[in-house]
Amino acid sequence: MADNSARQTPECDGNCKNCTSAASCDDPKKNNPMTEKVKINVKHVILVLSGKGGVGKSTVAANLAMSLANKGYNTGLVDLDIHGPNIPKMLGVEDQRLQSYDGKRIEPVQITGKLGVVSMAFLLPETSSPVVWRGPMKFTAIRQFLEDVNWGDMEYLIVDLPPGTGDEALSVAQLAPNIDGAVIVTTPQDVAVLDSTKAVTFVQQLGYPVLGIVENMSGMVCPHCGEAIDLFGEGGGKKAAEDLGVPFLGAIPLDPEMRKAGDEGRPFVLRKAGDKQHQATWEKVDEVMDNILAQIKTEN
Repeated sequence: MADNSARQTPECDGNCKNCTSAASCDDPKKNNPMTEKVKINVKHVILVLSGKGGVGKSTVAANLAMSLANKGYNTGLVDLDIHGPNIPKMLGVEDQRLQSYDGKRIEPVQITGKLGVVSMAFLLPETSSPVVWRGPMKFTAIRQFLEDVNWGDMEYLIVDLPPGTGDEALSVAQLAPNIDGAVIVTTPQDVAVLDSTKAVTFVQQLGYPVLGIVENMSGMVCPHCGEAIDLFGEGGGKKAAEDLGVPFLGAIPLDPEMRKAGDEGRPFVLRKAGDKQHQATWEKVDEVMDNILAQIKTEN
């Protein structure tokens, strides 16, 4: 990997035909060797994206990857949020570093025997170090995370993308083989739903299936009085799915234990024990993960 601690200022203006930035390719479908599919042994690639930040996309990606690994599938999770990588924190491995035993292939950080992870966070000298890169540098890193990592034989590769429909999402869509489709994560309020519809349209324009929409932070049960509170509203994701004609994968309530799980580095799907309220949240999360898997099988 290139040294990511330095400020990168490529001379490219983003408009040349040979630029390796996916966003600046004049026609992404041209037979350009820089954007050919990488050769990795994976049966199913699942993109997880959102139209805006702060909706819990990385939470869904981390729990989906752990859920698949717990079901016995060889699973990889690649954190392509180059500027704000959070997956290592959510999996409790933020102190790990990427290594290479032969000087050629990068070894993913193993979470379990069935789950390996790569992230830009594993390459930063400090957790506060920013990545100041333009598109071409990000494209090169994304290609390396896919092609130069010793993933082995995978059944599923989950790709956690940054918010929006920019370089990272377009780059991985061009490079990754066997993309089954995308999971779109939103919160219920209108602003988030509006942006999630852009993500749906983006995936469809690329010619990939939308596996469905997940509505996160959907209502909350007060831990003191037991009354339901719609902090961000409820039902916006489901309505968007109906309006856009894509599957609705389920709603995950806003639960303090979900936040704790992320901060403590232990995905919520591992937390079966607990009181009735949190058990209900776990069942909702598990239902969403099962619905995603079922939709993958339907698409195949």
